[in-house]
Amino acid sequence: MSMTLTHHYADVGEVRLHYVTAGSGPTVVLLHGWPQTWYMWRDVIPGLAKNYRVVAVDLRGLGDSSKPVTGYDTTTVAEDIWRLVHDVLGEQQFFVGAHDWGGPVAYALAARHRDAVRAMGIFDVPVPGDGAPLAAMARWHFGFHGEPEMPEALVAGREELYLSFFYRKGGARPDAISPEAQREYIRAYSQPGAMRAGFNYYRALPQDVADHQRYLADGKLPMPILVYGGGAPGVGRGLAALESWQRVGSNVTGGVAEDCGHWIPEERPEWVAERLQEFFARIA
Repeated sequence: MSMTLTHHYADVGEVRLHYVTAGSGPTVVLLHGWPQTWYMWRDVIPGLAKNYRVVAVDLRGLGDSSKPVTGYDTTTVAEDIWRLVHDVLGEQQFFVGAHDWGGPVAYALAARHRDAVRAMGIFDVPVPGDGAPLAAMARWHFGFHGEPEMPEALVAGREELYLSFFYRKGGARPDAISPEAQREYIRAYSQPGAMRAGFNYYRALPQDVADHQRYLADGKLPMPILVYGGGAPGVGRGLAALESWQRVGSNVTGGVAEDCGHWIPEERPEWVAERLQEFFARIA
């Protein structure tokens, strides 16, 4: 990475968020998923930073952000992001890029701040509460992570074994996530409270569904949304991601990212940067 990345911390209520910035121009906020951190965007950021001020955040409880016991529903996590971007960074309007759990957080953020979110790019994730049964969205680990206490007990001391399973299985190729990236994620998720925080995102799903259905009752999201699902069968979401967002947004386009599984921004980072650049440039 040739451009300058700067690390920052901000207190936004009950949580201290770690975030990374690069570039200048209109702001693009990048939201990661599980089991990753801001670092998943490392090879997307250089392309975006040529024209945008990029802000890549570690979500509450994950990466190097603090790890409160509660508050892992998308509405609360989205409010963390709003406080950072609006209150701390002073942005009135901004773009959003999101992957995995970052996507449902982006939905709550955009639903609550419809005039502030100018456009969004979403990768390989549907929206809980979109009207489709949750079972259609869930994978095997959703149930396991949703159980109280049990996953923490079984995974403690085995974070590398457990997480590397997902990194290996989730891409179009077993080496989709580099050894260096895996080491960084395992470092972050081996911190006290980090695995519990990650599981808490899944435990909040019933709350998310209820909240999202309430937001949807206020009308579909108006801003342009670009959605790509991974094309690799069985690991990527394919067209299901796009179809889900079309149920909650009125201006949703996209398709399938070929040669990708779930980890699209790490499997084809330059392609992702180009798609986001083109999409946001049309609105800007």
